[in-house]
Amino acid sequence: MTLQQLESNRFDEVIYDNGEACLVAFTKKNCPVCKEVIPLLEDLQAQHKENFGFYTVDVEKSVNLSQRFSLKGVPSIIFFNDGALKGKLAGQIEEEQVEEKITATLGS
Repeated sequence: MTLQQLESNRFDEVIYDNGEACLVAFTKKNCPVCKEVIPLLEDLQAQHKENFGFYTVDVEKSVNLSQRFSLKGVPSIIFFNDGALKGKLAGQIEEEQVEEKITATLGS
């Protein structure tokens, strides 16, 4: 499964208005760590497709979003539930870390 690409113009609608539990991976095309993290997230997406959304934002196309969340580097993953920010992960991550954040986000 491919992560759904979010642009600045749809971000607020999808994340805040819809209010679903989800994660947003902030990445950029030439980032080697991002290229490792995306397949991991795609695998998790297949396991959680019924109750959790998976999105990606290209920070080079949506600079304002990376500034809004004060992201210092990529990849950065932000977790949301009911329009509220529930947690962040950054850099090289393991599947278990993402699973823990998904569980915590769904439980809140």
